[in-house]
Amino acid sequence: MQMSRITAENTLNRLLAQLNGVIVGKPVQIQQAVACLLAGGHLLIEDLPGVGKTTLAHALARSLGLDFARVQFTADLMPSDLSGFAMPSHDRQSLVFHPGPVFTQVLLADEINRASPKTQSALLEAMEEGQVSIEGETRPLPQPFFVIATQNPREQIGTQALPESQLDRFMMRISLGYPDREAERTLLRGNDRRQLLNDLQAVLHAPELQQLQALVQTIHCADPLLDYVQDLVAATRNGRWFSSGLSPRASIALLRAARAQALLRGKEYVAPDDVQSIFAATVAHRLQAIEPTPDTAIEALLQSVALP
Repeated sequence: MQMSRITAENTLNRLLAQLNGVIVGKPVQIQQAVACLLAGGHLLIEDLPGVGKTTLAHALARSLGLDFARVQFTADLMPSDLSGFAMPSHDRQSLVFHPGPVFTQVLLADEINRASPKTQSALLEAMEEGQVSIEGETRPLPQPFFVIATQNPREQIGTQALPESQLDRFMMRISLGYPDREAERTLLRGNDRRQLLNDLQAVLHAPELQQLQALVQTIHCADPLLDYVQDLVAATRNGRWFSSGLSPRASIALLRAARAQALLRGKEYVAPDDVQSIFAATVAHRLQAIEPTPDTAIEALLQSVALP
């Protein structure tokens, strides 16, 4: 049974209100994060330590009412620490599989860019295929399955750049940044964030989330809007701002995220401002800017493409 738009709007408003009560002063980033998960994508949160990356990841997992596991990524983390391993049974007649933390609905991958490339490769199959291959056997992951990962800036000690192939599997990358003065005052006066997390109740559960995801796919995209998306993607490929352009996978992710954004805004169709509002979060981590900064290049690109 498909969820009605009124029920969806009420549920999403409660979800956003709860998240904004934990992460204060960041309504834009919170809406982008929820849009990413509604669109069925994986989310990367990149910023300095201490600005709320892990708190937001925990708040999302708890508010969605899904099973979740947290893994602290370190340089010595092995692929089997994520996916699990097979051990001989007591009678030595067979192998018994012991699933790792990736067998959950929400995997909180904390400081993901501290792990080795080998471990990153093990996570790649899970993110793309929703499965893991162990001892020659393919094992499906629970559904829905999301990776909510945090990473520190590349210049931090002990970090390394994520492979481009893995970055491309994250539908969106967001950054929280420092809170403004009013938000920081609220943090100083308010309750401990850990206590707030412990008190969070699930706003929805897996069946409702899947209904919302199905509703995202019903958001209308008119032909002129599709032309606009294609024009934006084409502009990334002309060599003016970026060394290489967006792939078809990225253009599909952009449209899915725009549909989810439109649903969060109570619309039945995607408008250009929905695309623009999630454009940077959806494409910046997939592009290498020729211009001085990625933000400058993306802003120039958006201004150069005519609205439908």
